[in-house]
Amino acid sequence: MTSEPLCLFHLSDIHFGLEDRDALEWVRGEILARRPQAVVITGDHTMRARHHEWAAATRWITALEVPVTISIGNHDMPYFNLIERFFAPYKRFEGVKALVEREIDLPGLAIVPLKTVRRWQPRLNWSKGWVTQAALGRCLAALDALPAGTRALVAVHHPLREVGTHGTALTHGGERALRELARRGVLGVLSGHVHDPFDIAEPTAEGPVRMIGAGTLSQRIRSTPPSFNELAWDGTHLEVTTRNLEHLPTPEMQIADVPPDALPPRAPGEPVAPAGRVPPVDPPVY
Repeated sequence: MTSEPLCLFHLSDIHFGLEDRDALEWVRGEILARRPQAVVITGDHTMRARHHEWAAATRWITALEVPVTISIGNHDMPYFNLIERFFAPYKRFEGVKALVEREIDLPGLAIVPLKTVRRWQPRLNWSKGWVTQAALGRCLAALDALPAGTRALVAVHHPLREVGTHGTALTHGGERALRELARRGVLGVLSGHVHDPFDIAEPTAEGPVRMIGAGTLSQRIRSTPPSFNELAWDGTHLEVTTRNLEHLPTPEMQIADVPPDALPPRAPGEPVAPAGRVPPVDPPVY
């Protein structure tokens, strides 16, 4: 066991361009005051990957002064410049390039990245996730190389949930990835994308995997107010607290299942947190 619990902040879906400035100021203050051992940001730093959005994201992230690792989300790839998307997809976040899919090693705990975005997919909806064999291989190699006794959290953008057929899957290859992660006994998978927090034990043929989702820090709320996850690891137990400006308890902030996208619920039966802060429309993008 560690002498003092490790403190990690798990942020996601900041969406600079449609960010919630009050929430970001609060989170930055919490980071400066609490000095977590690491900050994990699981993608969608921008709204449309515009240059000014990435510039704002870079300024905010690099001012945190704590170890940071970031995942790339579907909103972080160029939307309107297909030449750049295909041939230089990481050009716009040069200022944080060293933090992209960065592995962080802490006492007894490692944060290992797994890429779930692609510059193109053989299906129409490129916003969904896709775990390639190469990306999974890099993640598994990093996990297999960890010292004996070191536990791991895997950082992704898309929840590793197939949902439906392979053509409409939320994350193509997610089931295969979860099986391999379960086989290696990972502590959990940190993700974003759906804008509501969750903490779910996902069953696999190799045993359950804990899937932990962070909410959004943008104006694009789904059914919960802006929030982030605070994780405490004491060497035995991982505790997840969903922090939010409205001081709602974690159970009221978490949804019970993974929705297909980040849009506000529109049909009966869609996962909604008890907080139920469902906006009438998804905020427009300017």
